[in-house]
Amino acid sequence: MLRQKALFTVTLKRSNSFLIGQRYRQSTWGNVPQAPPDKILGLKDLFQADDNPNKIDLGVGAYRDNNGNPWIPLSVRHAENILYNTEKEKEYSPILGNNTFITCVQRLLFSQDAYGRRLLNDGRIATAQGLSGTGSLKILAEFLRRFNPEGPVMLPDPTWANHKSIMQYSGLRTETYRYYDCNKKSINIEGMLDDINMCKPGTVILIHLCCHNPTGADLKLEDWHKVIEILHHKELIPFFDSAYLGLCSGDPIKDLKPLFMVNKAVVEGHLPTYLLAQSFAKNMGLYGERVGSFSIICSDKSEKQRVNSQLAQIVRSTYSSPPCHGSKLVSIILSNENLYSEWLTDIKTMAERLNSVRIMLFESLTNKYHSDVDWSHLLTQRGMFCLSGLTRQQVQRLRSERSIYMTPDGRISLAGINSSNLDYLARSICDVTSKKITLH
Repeated sequence: MLRQKALFTVTLKRSNSFLIGQRYRQSTWGNVPQAPPDKILGLKDLFQADDNPNKIDLGVGAYRDNNGNPWIPLSVRHAENILYNTEKEKEYSPILGNNTFITCVQRLLFSQDAYGRRLLNDGRIATAQGLSGTGSLKILAEFLRRFNPEGPVMLPDPTWANHKSIMQYSGLRTETYRYYDCNKKSINIEGMLDDINMCKPGTVILIHLCCHNPTGADLKLEDWHKVIEILHHKELIPFFDSAYLGLCSGDPIKDLKPLFMVNKAVVEGHLPTYLLAQSFAKNMGLYGERVGSFSIICSDKSEKQRVNSQLAQIVRSTYSSPPCHGSKLVSIILSNENLYSEWLTDIKTMAERLNSVRIMLFESLTNKYHSDVDWSHLLTQRGMFCLSGLTRQQVQRLRSERSIYMTPDGRISLAGINSSNLDYLARSICDVTSKKITLH
């Protein structure tokens, strides 16, 4: 008995010694490198840590009122009240989203023109609820990886920084096509057409439907005609990102005009398909609700059923089913005539304020402070953002010397400008761009 006890004690000591020794070995995750901070969201942390009372956040991708506060559209507030008084369950949504939501979204996006209605009536549009714009792009990217793996995704240069990450983390190869000429501060339409004309059949061409991020420079309707013609002749796959519908013209239906042209090309047999990712974050202020949609145009009902079945598998293995609250709000607004009308007014309110900020910033820079720079491009851009043309060095000086925060490429979120900080911003921009004045 004593011998057995001694053996047990020795074994236990050896075991404890082994365990203690393990503590000094390298951690399982010790080789995981530090990822770089998000170029856009990382600005928020820097801004919040800044104690300058005059600091300005021009990186925020969310609408703000003239007092610099977040704004919940009246239509959303009223929809919240209706939902509060009528909601009876918080059950799981279907994998591809609530049918009422899907019907409302399809009516908004595809029933505004005769060709879109034709596609709807023929049962050719597979639409599902997505996790706002990013989630919708991700599901479509996963679909492309499975069923169009050889075709690279062509991204505009420049584009929203997350586009590249979403596509590449889905296993897709990305390339770029020329879109914006930073020297001329305008769209490089000839460069764009030349680049996509060089693409092989099956290449995916990602295009911002309106309110291009980060430039605010959109294709003209005559440009769209030329783009669609090349998409047809080169057998390319259009992939539209619609994150700011309504914030260009103040009317979501007017902002859909490019899509009407594409629908016509599809119905007439010039294009077999396109993909569309769409978000209600900006135009309904539902940022945190993460509600949007993704659609794929199919050749017939049978193909749509097969496409939906594959989309459902991707969603099921990714997040199982989408959240219900935001989609219920969208459904209420789009299905209620009074709330829909109120929503159109809300969009117009946001678009008009953003456009007025453009004009006031231009006038302050040009007429009040007599800037050395030509700022006329501010007046031709649309949407929540503008690409200022400021250099990285000038952007860094604005941040370090004036506590004005924007992305390194000089993108300005107009929502961050209001009557209280406009003058300070204009004067600071003139200071860093002036050939005569140096900040101290």
